[in-house]
Amino acid sequence: MSFPLLTATAALPALGAVATAAVPAARRTAAKWLALFVSLATLALGIAVLVRFDPGGDRYQLTESHAWIADFGVRYELGVDGIAVALIALTALLIPFVILAGWHDADPLETGSKRWRPTQGFFALILAVEAMVIISFEATDVFLFYIFFEAMLIPMYFLIGGFGDRAHEHGDEAAATQRSYAAVKFLLYNLVGGLIMLAAVIGLYVVAGNFSLAEIAQARANGTLHMATNTERWLFLGFFFAFAVKAPLWPLHTWLPNAMQESTAPVAVLITAVVDKVGTFAMLRFCLQLFPEASKWATPVILVLALISIIYGALLAVGQRDIKRLVAYASISHFGFIILGIFAMTSQGQSGATLYMVNHGISTAALMLVAGFLISRRGSRLIADYGGVQKVAPVLAGTFLIGSLATLSLPGLAPFVSEFLVLVGTFTRYPAIGIIATFGIVLAALYTLVLYQRTMTGPVKPEVAAMPDLRPRELLVVAPLIVLLIFLGVYPKPITDIVNPSVKQTLSDVHKKDPKPSVEAAK
Repeated sequence: MSFPLLTATAALPALGAVATAAVPAARRTAAKWLALFVSLATLALGIAVLVRFDPGGDRYQLTESHAWIADFGVRYELGVDGIAVALIALTALLIPFVILAGWHDADPLETGSKRWRPTQGFFALILAVEAMVIISFEATDVFLFYIFFEAMLIPMYFLIGGFGDRAHEHGDEAAATQRSYAAVKFLLYNLVGGLIMLAAVIGLYVVAGNFSLAEIAQARANGTLHMATNTERWLFLGFFFAFAVKAPLWPLHTWLPNAMQESTAPVAVLITAVVDKVGTFAMLRFCLQLFPEASKWATPVILVLALISIIYGALLAVGQRDIKRLVAYASISHFGFIILGIFAMTSQGQSGATLYMVNHGISTAALMLVAGFLISRRGSRLIADYGGVQKVAPVLAGTFLIGSLATLSLPGLAPFVSEFLVLVGTFTRYPAIGIIATFGIVLAALYTLVLYQRTMTGPVKPEVAAMPDLRPRELLVVAPLIVLLIFLGVYPKPITDIVNPSVKQTLSDVHKKDPKPSVEAAK
């Protein structure tokens, strides 16, 4: 029997979460180092998955299949395609940086204080989220995927509701109430989406007789499984609604700004750079493969919703006074681009969307973590409370600038390539939508450059005059992310080579081909 690499990649952080939670309360530092070690070991397994995956091989590789709930046709089935491999690598890469950045986020508030933070719980919850996200990317049994798609809400609820900046540091009951509100809103939105999806999962079982993604897709391709048009459309809507909440897509997005505002910066990164990617990934893996005709039927409406997300998110980001809320609305705009690329139904669009998931994760992590370091120094998230930071903390300001430029997709940085592919892929099939979407780029330049100008330039405000620059631990967090943004901006081929074959297979599932160019190339 071959080594179950996929199971190990998900099981290691799950076991690490249990071990970290079990560390005695008096040994907080040991819990941190254990969590960091487990995350690095998981990264090594993620790299092993990346290395062993053959882009020219079978669609799903490193597969595992075991009987689980046989009476209901539920199996423990895992397998990865190129899209899943890229996102597993992203998740495994970001978690060590999240842990390092949050090294002191769950420390005791003050010596001798009765108020305390469960340090072990904080890091155990991060590892638990990592385990559930990874197995969600690996699951090829629909029911197995659903279980972890929903289960990850529990640790995220406690991370949002139990660990925040203002209430813990200042004993502010109003802030504690806001944080609890954000956590409950996150949970309710996603639970409603999950319950609707559960009904669709049950409906799929009634129609197909099993939960195996590969078997259902093969039966549909062979014509041995036929879904009535209305049945397929209703099932598609059940799945898509849950994924659109998680993504998040307008108008199901309103939980995200509250959740990111009230979370610590590392938890905010976990939300938008890791957890939310499960929604867009699932659109590619489940919506398009299981319900190809319904996907094409719903495409016009989804493209309009994605376009609204792009423009609406960017416009609201321009008007924000809170740094974290600005990044949250910028992410809503970026997720609009990702969904636009998925449903443009072109190879460029879907390759760009997958690449965008990876690049957005890296760029948002870089920007939000540096913003978190900035906020922890000043004790405020308000943009107006800053000014002249680049004169007193030039390294912090420089890394903040690169993160900001990546957010606006500056050429030479990783998000530019993915955004360009999405727009090209959209324009070739839907030129009007592609043209309107480009206004999102203009607005991104506005909100990111204004953010930098108001916080980093101008006269030095007295409150930031003594602000220290980035410390070695913080540099260790930010520097690799900056290097990756530059490397993948110049040379994205390692990722595109992995994802392109899977994208072509996904397009084949929906019986779509790239439009022919209107002007033939000269021979």
